[in-house]
Amino acid sequence: MRVIAGRLGGRRLQAPPGRATRPTSDRVREAVFSMLGPVAGARVLDLFAGTGALGIEALSRGAAQAVFVERDAHAARVLRANLAALHIAADAAQVRQLDALEALRDARAREETYDLVFIDPPYARARPAPSAPEPPNAGRWGPQLSAILPSLLGPGARVVVESDRRAPLELDVALERHRRYGDTSITIHRQP
Repeated sequence: MRVIAGRLGGRRLQAPPGRATRPTSDRVREAVFSMLGPVAGARVLDLFAGTGALGIEALSRGAAQAVFVERDAHAARVLRANLAALHIAADAAQVRQLDALEALRDARAREETYDLVFIDPPYARARPAPSAPEPPNAGRWGPQLSAILPSLLGPGARVVVESDRRAPLELDVALERHRRYGDTSITIHRQP
């Protein structure tokens, strides 16, 4: 896995071993940023950040700053190591080791707003299979995120959602475009 383009283009990113973290593939990241176009100066929120690949890609392409939210301690350590290895300054990148909804409530209390939000929850938590036991917050991400996100979006902000095409995460934010890449669904929403 590597940074696709920008000042850090070609640099490698580490990923935690195992299947608990599912990094966005290079191909899908390249397609997402092709759809987004320029992100220079953007304030970015990377929810369920994992390795930080999406937020790091945005920083590499000129985003002003990124907040990375990752609950898992092991993934957060790898994310911090990626930021350090790439020499990304602390004022440009902040890691918050919190649950996504807790992080959003915290950001709202701080009166933060973002121009670009990446949401890439574990597929199993976006919408569980009917026969599977329901993990915490499963199936409720869409309504819960839809309730809090608008207060954090700047004018014209975009929200990029990556989910399983068979169980897409749906948000109540205006839809701009939707694409599928194999089993991955990419939906871009835009704040009016």
